[in-house]
Amino acid sequence: MPTHGHGNLSAAALQGFLLEGFEGGLETQALLFAMFLALYVVTVLGNLTMIVVTSVDARLHSPMYFFLKNLSFLDLCYSSVIAPNALANFFSPSKVITFAGCATQLFFFSLLVTAEGFLLGVMAYDRFMAICSPLRYPVTMCPATCTRLVLGTYCGGCLNSAVQTGLTFQLPFCGSNRIDHFFCDVPPLLQLACADTALNERVMFGVCGFIIVGVTVVVLVSYSYIAVTILRMRSAAGRHKVFSTCGSHMTAVTLFVGTVFVTYAQPGAVESMEQGKVVSVFYTLVIPMLNPLIYSLRNEDVKEALRRLGQRHALVQELRGLCPVPSGFLSPSKERTCLSTQTSGRAKATGEKIGIFTLPRMEKPEMQGTAPPTPGSVVAVDWLGAGT
Repeated sequence: MPTHGHGNLSAAALQGFLLEGFEGGLETQALLFAMFLALYVVTVLGNLTMIVVTSVDARLHSPMYFFLKNLSFLDLCYSSVIAPNALANFFSPSKVITFAGCATQLFFFSLLVTAEGFLLGVMAYDRFMAICSPLRYPVTMCPATCTRLVLGTYCGGCLNSAVQTGLTFQLPFCGSNRIDHFFCDVPPLLQLACADTALNERVMFGVCGFIIVGVTVVVLVSYSYIAVTILRMRSAAGRHKVFSTCGSHMTAVTLFVGTVFVTYAQPGAVESMEQGKVVSVFYTLVIPMLNPLIYSLRNEDVKEALRRLGQRHALVQELRGLCPVPSGFLSPSKERTCLSTQTSGRAKATGEKIGIFTLPRMEKPEMQGTAPPTPGSVVAVDWLGAGT
């Protein structure tokens, strides 16, 4: 348990903190609960979809979509750090969060948001290498390099989070324990401290300013070179594809940097709590919800992958209903279904490569002498296998 001053125990450490959230009666709280729930559900579904699509579609196994998958993971995680507790507090009579729970929430939220800021800069550099140095791109952005870059964003986030959380919770909270916010964040916590918070504010403004300026410089420099390269392209289709991809990233960067600046890096940010709560809803729930939509609606590769995934799922469900697998016929470790030769032509006609057509595996010793299937009989489809 933390002590402060001359060994006096912090009152907030004993009582916990009270998250006041938003003002209003029962109807207002119900409306806000419905809004938060809708935003969070869409956020979870959208980001999980992006993670699944970029994982299972072999055409999206490139550095750009590796970073996009990590962006979706960060959006999913940091919205989940905030939203479930905020939803529970709308109708909770106490709305209390423990001292340790508040510190944990702040630590992980700061870590994930900072990592996302760095990741957006990494994604801009990736686009710069892909468009301006296409011959060197496969070597420069190899899987090992991409992994190290992502780990670097988490390390940077962890460092900033440790500094912010440590400096904030070493302060004495000997006054009110009511946090004028819907989650534990640095600005509202500094208002509760009964000590000089000038150092904390300078560190917060300095670190956030450094992250914002650093990410912005990387993005602007990268896209300046990209713009010059695009103007030299002769192919209109190529220019359109590059503009579409880069436009999605620029939109995400603008939304993220703008809201973080308003909340943490502008003078008077600590005092403006009402504005802070509204902006916080935007970057904790709205931006994580919008990112999958931005990258899917403006990216033809992602839209095509979503169509392929939907067609594959629909066809597999249809095939399972048409031809159930006999018990013990196929390996229990893999999901396999069967397809008649009459329906295989229709599957090929869709142009969708759902899997490799193979003969049934004769895994049992007594089945080794079984003759191959005759025309018109059933063959197995490994719908999870790589397309050919």
